Amino acid sequence: MKLPETQLALLEAASASDARTVAQLADELDADPAAVTRAAFELADAGLLTVEERVDSELSVTEEGERYRDAGLPELRLRAAAAAAGADDEPVEMGRLVGEADLDGQEVDIALSNLARKGYGEIEGGTVTLGEDPDEDPEATALDAIAAGEADAVGDDTLDRLETRGLVERAETTSRAVTLTDDGVTALMEGIERAETVGAVTPELLTSGEFESAEFTEYNVEADAETVHGGKEHILRRTANRVKDVLVGMGFREMEGPHADADFWINDCLFMPQDHPARTHWDRFALDVPPMEALPEELVGRVEDAHRNGVGSDGDGYHSPWDEEFARAVALRGHTTSLSMRYLSGHAGAELEPPERYFSVEKVYRNDTLDPTHLLEFFQIEGWVMAEELSVRDLMGTFTEFYEQFGITDIEFKPHYNPYTEPSFELFGRHPETDELIEIGNSGLFREEVLSPLGVDCDVMAWGLALERLLMLMYGFEDIRDVHGTLCDLELLRNVEVVY
Repeated sequence: MKLPETQLALLEAASASDARTVAQLADELDADPAAVTRAAFELADAGLLTVEERVDSELSVTEEGERYRDAGLPELRLRAAAAAAGADDEPVEMGRLVGEADLDGQEVDIALSNLARKGYGEIEGGTVTLGEDPDEDPEATALDAIAAGEADAVGDDTLDRLETRGLVERAETTSRAVTLTDDGVTALMEGIERAETVGAVTPELLTSGEFESAEFTEYNVEADAETVHGGKEHILRRTANRVKDVLVGMGFREMEGPHADADFWINDCLFMPQDHPARTHWDRFALDVPPMEALPEELVGRVEDAHRNGVGSDGDGYHSPWDEEFARAVALRGHTTSLSMRYLSGHAGAELEPPERYFSVEKVYRNDTLDPTHLLEFFQIEGWVMAEELSVRDLMGTFTEFYEQFGITDIEFKPHYNPYTEPSFELFGRHPETDELIEIGNSGLFREEVLSPLGVDCDVMAWGLALERLLMLMYGFEDIRDVHGTLCDLELLRNVEVVY
């Protein structure tokens, strides 16, 4: 019998009475563990060895988990701040608690979602009301236990939750032990010759012609291999890029602009009254930065006049306070219509001559209550068309053509009121799994009170669509938090099929 060098060395080092691990044998033979593993499986296939596998699992606290062990879980810090602020008696403004709990960046989303999930408080309209008072938090206790090497004391449900949150990671290792079979012992006693085999084809082997007489090592395609998760484009980004391709194909050009902008561009140009509920601290993320000074003074005057007096002989305005200081205040944009206002006014640098088509697919920020269809930040598909004599039929036809590119043909329209468009309507699509209608966007034709101060003297139809809702219609997701945010399902994102 002839065997390749690695197989022969492994067979001679193995024992018939004591199981020895591949790691031990590889160290003893000074060989690559992967090569020894391959040799073990090949010898097992020949009946000369037996290979036994055991999967060992080791838990450890991640860097984020260690940070929360020191500072406290975000939801516990938020609850403590709410309790100190008297939220057990009456609701307390969320923005105040976020600062007092020292929550930063993604910790805000984490705190809000887990506070509600655990029943420690309720979040509604930008305020927090306390719920039950836990004697001890199972997840915080479990983190300490795992860090102390006492993971066996942690329940499976709690452990699964910590893994989902990325606070604990599980490292699984497969160890293999080999033992000589009776046939293996017999083969060794009878004597085995070393076979001169070639494991790889090299340029030298080809040029010398030795490949014609060489004996090649067999490759075991059934041998276990480590699972490698390659990098891939996030499904949300992939869908956003496809939306851009579709709109460019429909003749649109892309807009760009700041995420933090003056309320003037975000709301005032849009003919949103300054006392509108959506412009209060409950619904917007105001920034503690100096007001924006670089606003076009003539446009500011025309917008203020439209708010106070309306436009045209029949205009009436809002008869409500209008404060230029508030208009200059900076906030995170609640919609990307701020980009539309910059472009339509000509202050984004674009020279407009009807017909024109523009779009953007960008992030917006709203102080919403978290649920399966709402997040504090999401992507909006903004678009508008400037042309003469536009109608609702043009708008509906645009949506029909757009959504058909994604295989969605059952869009429904419902009349709606917006301060900035007339007529206006919402769009609804039917969820492929639940068969429920979900809102996917808002649209209409801009009012004269919006267009006249901007210097636009023709029709403009516009819309804001939710990219995440489009994703739900395409893939059947029922909770957008599975694909976007701190609680996303990584396995789902790794394995989701491409829909194109």
